[in-house]
Amino acid sequence: MHPKALLDECSTLMEAVFRFDHPADAVVARYFREHKSFGPRERATLSDTVFAALRERLKFEWLARSGSGSKWRRLAILGFPGDRDFLKSALSEPEKVWLDATAKVREDEWLAPHRHNLPDWLADALRAQVGDQFDALAASLLQPAPLDLRVNALKTKREAALAALKAAGVTAEPTPYSPLGLRLQGKPALAKVPAFANGEVEVQDEGSQLLALLLDAKRGEMVVDFCAGAGGKTLAIGAAMRNSGRLYAFDTSAHRLDALKPRLARSGLSNVHPVAIAHERDERIKRLAGKIDRVLVDAPCSGLGTLRRSPDLKWRQTPQTVAAQAELQQAILSSAARLLKPGGRLVYATCSLLREENEAIAEVFLAAHPAFEPEPVVDILHGLRVEQASDLCTGIGGQFLRLWPHRHRTDGFFAAVWRKKA
Repeated sequence: MHPKALLDECSTLMEAVFRFDHPADAVVARYFREHKSFGPRERATLSDTVFAALRERLKFEWLARSGSGSKWRRLAILGFPGDRDFLKSALSEPEKVWLDATAKVREDEWLAPHRHNLPDWLADALRAQVGDQFDALAASLLQPAPLDLRVNALKTKREAALAALKAAGVTAEPTPYSPLGLRLQGKPALAKVPAFANGEVEVQDEGSQLLALLLDAKRGEMVVDFCAGAGGKTLAIGAAMRNSGRLYAFDTSAHRLDALKPRLARSGLSNVHPVAIAHERDERIKRLAGKIDRVLVDAPCSGLGTLRRSPDLKWRQTPQTVAAQAELQQAILSSAARLLKPGGRLVYATCSLLREENEAIAEVFLAAHPAFEPEPVVDILHGLRVEQASDLCTGIGGQFLRLWPHRHRTDGFFAAVWRKKA
């Protein structure tokens, strides 16, 4: 595609994404469906341009003030990846002068918001939690996330999976914490890689793998993944159960559960039972009350731990949406707790960085449910032989799992674990 035409497409897509009516990845995917003539390179350029602007919005908007023409074109120019000469061939002379001037802005000229590119309310909340690590955290959130895989222990071992990926020309290394994790170099296309196509490996962030491990599901048990979504953790739990027992995958979205079906077929699992529910008090849930050995509640949340992948979330979420999510999280957790039999394990998890959705929820739940007692996460991880387990935990006695992008190179995750008293 001619550079001028490609830049025009970037500008059009930028405007659509920055309405923030829908998740950015959904807007981009729809745009590509509507423009089937785009090749892989054009799609990559469009996507990279938009996501660069989402990550560094405050910085780019500040630089864009000195330019001319459409705001969306200016943002597209600033976010455009790759060869500067290719980009400049699409620019007018004034635009070239402006772009060169933006490259000369010194680091000491940036204000704090231009460096961290977070809304004030979120920057304040994160700074209150991590203190002098804030700059490192903010910098990590501006970087794209690596691509992690989980080895399907039903079909292969990590060493064999590494060898299979290498044979397919994919460079990978073991993740530092999850015993089932592999981290890839770059973002290779996996669809035609035999190890992926036959279900030996599955895409899953290392932090998400650790959440599934915390449940420690056993052979022959009755287990519930209460908010299963597209089923990444469901697949990990089913493999841990060695394809035995019964694993319910609940979700209020039948569409999300449909996305589980092809992954389930690749995995070789037959003990998974997807169930679309109306809400957390659905009658199909009530019928299982007191019968379940283990429940994972990977609760709907702000998703602010995934900003490396979904930078639009920091502009779409507000303190009000977070407060609404917290109310829903409490309701879901209380409903899920009714499923447990005496001695059963309950895991509450989010991909949020905010205390309001994490420790605060756990504290309220424990105060309202005296039949449950906390299980220190650090002890569970040590029992699972997770490397450096104490570095992953916070709270008295390693009570909670707390993963941070700048410290652990995972998405931001939280987990608390309780046992129902006998």
